[in-house]
Parts: sequence; structure tokens; C-alpha cells
Amino acid sequence: MDFWSTLFNFSDYGELLYLVRNSLIAGAVLGVVGGLIGPFVMSRDLAFAVHGISELSFAGAAAALLFGVNVVAGSIGGSLVAALIIGLLGNRARERNSIVGVLMPFGLGLGILFLALYPGRTANKFGLLTGQIVSVDNPQLGLLVVIAAIVIAGLVIMWRPLTFASVDPDVARARAVPVTAISIAFMVLLGLATAISIQIVGALLVLALLVTPAAAAMRVTSSPLLTPVLSVIFAMVSVVGGIMLSLGGALPISPFVTTISFAIYVACRIIGRYRDSRGLGARGARKPSAPTAPVTAVS
Repeated sequence: MDFWSTLFNFSDYGELLYLVRNSLIAGAVLGVVGGLIGPFVMSRDLAFAVHGISELSFAGAAAALLFGVNVVAGSIGGSLVAALIIGLLGNRARERNSIVGVLMPFGLGLGILFLALYPGRTANKFGLLTGQIVSVDNPQLGLLVVIAAIVIAGLVIMWRPLTFASVDPDVARARAVPVTAISIAFMVLLGLATAISIQIVGALLVLALLVTPAAAAMRVTSSPLLTPVLSVIFAMVSVVGGIMLSLGGALPISPFVTTISFAIYVACRIIGRYRDSRGLGARGARKPSAPTAPVTAVS
């Protein structure tokens, strides 16, 4: 009984909910960002790269914490360095995985070094790895919303050529689509999305926001319209629901976010397998078709 009361104790829940209103807004915003970018992460086979970016983002945030500068800015700096390295050097999946495998332990080790040197509160150290629900103040929320808007705007601008390049890069290149430039631009957007996600869910579990919701959505549909919609819904439910549940036990948000996200994924796998066994498929499911006219530039 004591164990469950530790996990779920909703006395004074209304007051606690008011204290984390910024985190709830941030969680909803991150749900939109993660849900929109996740399908491209899956279609471009970048799930492992997300983990690599998150490790260098963690190192940047830890360095910022040590030197007393903005943690979000440090996280963004680390993410962008990792994203650019992977985008410029990892043109092929095997090369990319090798680069990520090198970056991950380096970033994690560097981050642990910075945290070991940091003389401040242990909660600040732990929060970079597992997330915090009360650490989002008004300036941080404003910065998060601005960066999220940049990521969403970038995705909207290059949505069509990015989809084309993700589905069939060889054909896209033959039709004069700037595949390399699009790949680098997408990696920058992915780096920004990873950096702002760490503020809420932590560096170790960012995959639960940027990968799992999209993977779940793709189990029940392959519609190019329905997949990002479901991915956004799943991501928002995971993050906002995780924040609301974590209020009951004064525990890190990450176990709740990952549990909800995993439960959604399992449910979608069961639904997808059932529909496949019945020969139903996903209604309206089809692969995104290649554009009929050449796309020569990205605005």
C-alpha cells in the first residue's frame, strides 16, 4: 500500500497542477513537434541517430549547467553539432550508424564529466538524464515555443520534397530534388527537436517522444496524412499524461511518459496484427506517391 501511495498520491492535486502549467504547455508543444518529425525519423531510419544526438545534447546541457549559462542553449549547441556531423558524414546507413556509435559514448562520457564537476544540486544533474516537471519557467517556455515553431515551420516548408526524398532518394535525386541539402536541413531540425525534448523527458529517454509515437502510428496506418496526425496525438497523450501522473508521486516524469508511450505502441501492434490477420489492412493506407513535377529548390 505504501508503494502505491508513493507512486500515486493526488492530495492537493489542483495546487500541484497549477505549479506545472508551464510544463503542461511545453509537453503539448513537444507532442506536436515529436509527432510531426517522428514519421520522417522512422522512414529515414534515424532512430539510432536520435539517441546519438541526445547524448551530445546532454553533454552540451551539462556543460551549460557547469558554467552557469542557459541550459537549453547548451543543449541546442550540443544537438546541432551532433546533427551536422551525422548529416555531413553519414550519407549511408552503415556510415551513419558507425558515426553515431562513436558519438554516443563520447557525448555521454563528456556529460558525466561535466556533471561530476558541477557543485550544485543533485536534482539538476538527475533532471538532465530523466527529465523534470517543475523546471520550465516563463523564459524557458518562451524559448521552447520559439524553437518548436521554427522546427514546425521548417517541416511544413519542405514537407513535400522531404517526403519524396525519404521514400525514394534515388528517384528524387534523378528528378533534381536537392536530396543532400534536404537531409542536412532535416538533421538540423531533428537536432533542435531533440534539444528541446531533453528539457522535459531527459536525454536517456528522448526516443519515447521522437520515435515511439510515430512507430505506433505506422503500425495501424500507412496513410501519409493519418500517420502524422496519430503520431501527434500519441506523443501529446504520452507527455501530457506522463506529467499529470508524475505529480502524484514526486517522481521523475520519464517513467510515466515511457510507460504510456510503450502501452500505446503495444496496443497499436496488437491492432495492426489483428487487421493484418483479417486481411483488412489500414483504411486508406498507401505509400506516399512521388511528385509528378520536379522539385528544384526548398524555400
